[in-house]
Amino acid sequence: MEIGIKSIIGVNVSGKRVLFRPDINSPIDKQGRIVNTNRLEKTVPTLKYLADGGAKIAIIAHQGDTLDYQNLISMREHAEILSKLSGVRVAYLDDVAGDAAIEAVRNLKAGEAVLLGNLRYLTEEVSTFEKDVKLTADEMLSTYLVRRLGGLFDVYVNDAFSAAHRNAPSMVAFQKLMPSYAGPLFFKEYEALWKVLNGAAKPVVFVLGGAKISDAFGMMGKVLKDGVADKILATGVTGVVMQLARGVRMGAKYEKWLKDRDLSVFVDEARELLKDYADKFVLPTDFAVEENGKRREVGLNELPLDDKMFSDIGEKSILAFEDEIKKAGTIFVNGPAGVYENDIFAEGTSRVWKAVAAADGYSVIGGGDTVSAAARFVDLNDVDYVCTAGGAMVRFLSGKRLPLIEAMLNAK
Repeated sequence: MEIGIKSIIGVNVSGKRVLFRPDINSPIDKQGRIVNTNRLEKTVPTLKYLADGGAKIAIIAHQGDTLDYQNLISMREHAEILSKLSGVRVAYLDDVAGDAAIEAVRNLKAGEAVLLGNLRYLTEEVSTFEKDVKLTADEMLSTYLVRRLGGLFDVYVNDAFSAAHRNAPSMVAFQKLMPSYAGPLFFKEYEALWKVLNGAAKPVVFVLGGAKISDAFGMMGKVLKDGVADKILATGVTGVVMQLARGVRMGAKYEKWLKDRDLSVFVDEARELLKDYADKFVLPTDFAVEENGKRREVGLNELPLDDKMFSDIGEKSILAFEDEIKKAGTIFVNGPAGVYENDIFAEGTSRVWKAVAAADGYSVIGGGDTVSAAARFVDLNDVDYVCTAGGAMVRFLSGKRLPLIEAMLNAK
């Protein structure tokens, strides 16, 4: 599949200073320790290729953001894990583009690598800056990061397809200054998602859950209109919102929870989708609540329950989802079925993942929390492709513009 972007594989990097931009933003626990190394593992082949080829490698990457400040931490552990996984010693410097970072880059020897400090330490790299300032790639040439690092390198390599939706200096500006290439992970991610959109084995089943329902609503209309999705299994908060759109009252506590998080605005959009594509949706018909410390399942005829939160799907819904997944030719999953971290509400997520892992159809999963949930219940090797992308994946499947792809297509 030719997309017009150059691959780093086959390029002579011996003795060249390479600015390497992967996405190794990883889930962490309350102690700030990495709990899932999927993105780090998938970065290793490109890192090894560059090191074995004799490149002098400076890695720039991010962890956390203004929207999840608790994850905005030092990346020392990332460097340690990359070193262990790749066999390449990756030094760490808690400086992004200051004098110490510049000196470290200049002192690199062939085959050596250094991970510079968290990119999100810089205002120019956080999501709120991108949203409010809206710089073009040309305007980004005068940003601190690009001014400080741009003149030090011979080659720019981007393997961060999972951050392809980000219009940030580290993602789209360096292509203006030097020869730029994508790594092998970039092409694998692109191809896996392209297969879902183009010529996937039928029927194509989308399983959409989790709490970040903007992702689900960002893609459902597009994949239904284009005939990509044959069925959408709506679970998690998306499933509840779809039932509200049908006129089902869930109860005061849950509906207030939705309203407080500005999620009730999706009810109208759900109503429009059901009007046009009602036969394409499989919705949950029972839910799990907590009662006296135990799991209790309630059907639609028992609603509303004004004092309850609905944190998982029930047995009837699980069986219906398992049946659709078993029949699918292609399965795409984004988001867990419930609050799986709580054992009381893990049943739906566990059973859905086991159905995906056992299915004969081609399966693709993506998104940080999605991968973490899957890894808890199944062997990820039983999933055909585990995508590192979350937001970029959603936008790709929604047919929206991806700044990284445009930047790579127009690279120097």
